[in-house]
Amino acid sequence: MSSIAILVDYERDRARALGERVASAFREHGCSVAQLPQEPCNADLIVTVGGDGTLLHAARAAVECDAPIIGINTGRLGFLTELDEGDPRIDRLPELFEGGLLIEERLALQVEFAGHQHFALNDVIVRKGGVPRIVPFTLRLNEEAAAQVPADGICIATPTGSTAYFLSAGGSIISPKVDAIGIVPLLPHTLFSRPIIAPASSRIEVGCDVEPAHAQLECDGRVVAEIDAGASVVIHRHPKAVRFARVEPLRFFERLGKKLQWGVSIKERPR
Repeated sequence: MSSIAILVDYERDRARALGERVASAFREHGCSVAQLPQEPCNADLIVTVGGDGTLLHAARAAVECDAPIIGINTGRLGFLTELDEGDPRIDRLPELFEGGLLIEERLALQVEFAGHQHFALNDVIVRKGGVPRIVPFTLRLNEEAAAQVPADGICIATPTGSTAYFLSAGGSIISPKVDAIGIVPLLPHTLFSRPIIAPASSRIEVGCDVEPAHAQLECDGRVVAEIDAGASVVIHRHPKAVRFARVEPLRFFERLGKKLQWGVSIKERPR
């Protein structure tokens, strides 16, 4: 018997109703269905119903139990999810799963700070705390001093996260087929700061300067630690990839046009 784990954004009525429909479809197809993360994850497939945030929340569990993940979007954007809520293939998802879904691997990040490890699929951000001024951040790549940047913070993103906060901060879009990590300062107080695209094998260290200031460590939008002055955070590739399950091959640039209006003239109507 195949085992399915499902995570639903229960704060949204549409997501809750669709989640119940999806769970019933899998049960009728002879699959066991568990709620994530209420039960230990031992799944053959993880299904999320909600937005991109719901999928990001489930990504760590997907890595830990080595299960592919597929998202159904009931949110605003749904850039990471595979199916929108009106897609007729949703009701056929158990059959598609039985027949074999396509698998696409995405690199993730592992963060080391104060003896703890943290996971991020999209991005890691070291951001100034409550101080009302610019803070100098230091950046090292593979033990080499790369820069000292006065800014509000530093964002380190995977190709998956390059179309999220990284893009809003002025970073480059990175194709998911490129094995790389992006680095961009947040609101830098300099005219010469530019995004960096580094090999995915890089060891990245971000430090908060010794001045009396502190910073926050954020992973995929969640604050996971407070960073004291003089401390540093190490970011590198996670040893395991996140496996996305797909019903058809990803057309990345087509999705950019549909979801983010990539290449659309300001004189044209949105697609």
